[in-house]
Amino acid sequence: MCTSASRNWPVGVCSLKPEPKETPGPNQLPIEMLREVLSYLPPRMLIRHCRLVCRRWRDVVDDWDLWRSILPWKHPNLWPVIRTCLPPADNPGPCILGRFCERRPIGRNLLRSPRGLGGSQKWTVLSREDDWTEEKENLEVMPRAYMQTSFLSSYRRYHKKQVLDLEKEGLWRELLDSGNIEICVSDWRNDRQGIDCIYQLTVHLLDANQAILDHFSPLPFPIRINLFFCLQASHVFSNIKKGVCFVSFERHIWDLEFRNEQYGVCLMNSTVFVRVCLP
Repeated sequence: MCTSASRNWPVGVCSLKPEPKETPGPNQLPIEMLREVLSYLPPRMLIRHCRLVCRRWRDVVDDWDLWRSILPWKHPNLWPVIRTCLPPADNPGPCILGRFCERRPIGRNLLRSPRGLGGSQKWTVLSREDDWTEEKENLEVMPRAYMQTSFLSSYRRYHKKQVLDLEKEGLWRELLDSGNIEICVSDWRNDRQGIDCIYQLTVHLLDANQAILDHFSPLPFPIRINLFFCLQASHVFSNIKKGVCFVSFERHIWDLEFRNEQYGVCLMNSTVFVRVCLP
């Protein structure tokens, strides 16, 4: 009970101090406002951390509307094309658009260990003939291959490949089948002075059953490498057939004059990247 004497207030006036209001936390926010707040976080954080906070946050991160609001300002140059071939909004599970924003597959080299550093890591070795037990990196920048380091192989013959799953990399079926993308491949290599060798590059575009839809494979040819000579093989797959799911990148190099006192073929940077045909 309040008394006027204790507070020096006029007789008959009684006042209670209002309790401070509790600041609402993120889970008290309306779903639209929570979606707006989360849209400012990096895609990797949304998928790898925010999605694990609680069921409500998981539902927001998995929601098509969140990524539909992120894409126009995260990828403003790509948005005019992407918006014409968006995936269905009712796909169950984590949003396909979220994987695209996290992985950023457009314009990024999709090959793992493209220079072969670390030996055969990330590559499937089909065959090889080696006289040495280790390979080592040569950090010199090779002429006519700006900013590309080389990798000196100890192998007389080396045949390996890497198969890329385009959907796991962040692309979705409607975009792959839209006719608005191109797949660009290239491979650099250089050899020691005066070395005779045979080089072959084979790239296949594969469907879901890994049947070949298209390929690039210049005829294997012998070549004698002179000092400071680099070779680049490149190709652009355009007008891509519908159903492409995988890219198989395979190369075979055979050093015809391998000698134990020197390293063999010199492997350089390989690339597979996807680009969107902008209007």
